[in-house]
Amino acid sequence: MSAAKKLNLVSIEDYLRGELVSPVKHEYLGGVVYAMAGARNAHNIIKGNVFASLHSRLRGRRCRPFDSDTKIRIRLPNHMRFYYPDVSVTCQPNSQRDSFQDEPAALVEVLSRSTRRIDGGEKKDAYLTIPSLSVYILFEQDTAAAVVFRRTAQGFVREVYEGLEAVIPLGEIETELPLAEVYDGVEFSPEAEEDDAG
Repeated sequence: MSAAKKLNLVSIEDYLRGELVSPVKHEYLGGVVYAMAGARNAHNIIKGNVFASLHSRLRGRRCRPFDSDTKIRIRLPNHMRFYYPDVSVTCQPNSQRDSFQDEPAALVEVLSRSTRRIDGGEKKDAYLTIPSLSVYILFEQDTAAAVVFRRTAQGFVREVYEGLEAVIPLGEIETELPLAEVYDGVEFSPEAEEDDAG
């Protein structure tokens, strides 16, 4: 029987230093670094619309949105993780010298076929351990719909919002998010739905 290969783990300091100069973003899971893939235009339109809507609605208030260049640090019991959500909102920001946030109040991911399992599984499970997190939102790409995980006294509950008339209430950060704004300019097509099926 051969010995298992030993992983060369990356230190948090080396990871953070490297991300400041890397042309490619990487997520960090307990010393293992993963390069992030690109996204379709629809994904980027939705992500941009969410950021723009939250930026406009939260201007001058205590909570501030961050785009997908801002990492979230997650302290799990036996290791540290850094993820790049599509959009985050924090009401207690880290120092502006940091390259990450520790206390997000809201996190947003735009789903695709390639990210659905991670965004709705691994990332969700890690995100929901963050004590400051009140809301985690998953937006579909090919239909106007969102799944929201909202913190309650009994734990996180799952809510579904569908259609361009729907509005996601976000009292936790003193605003709301209309799906008509989130999906502004997005073209839904049967071909896209078939591409992401399976």
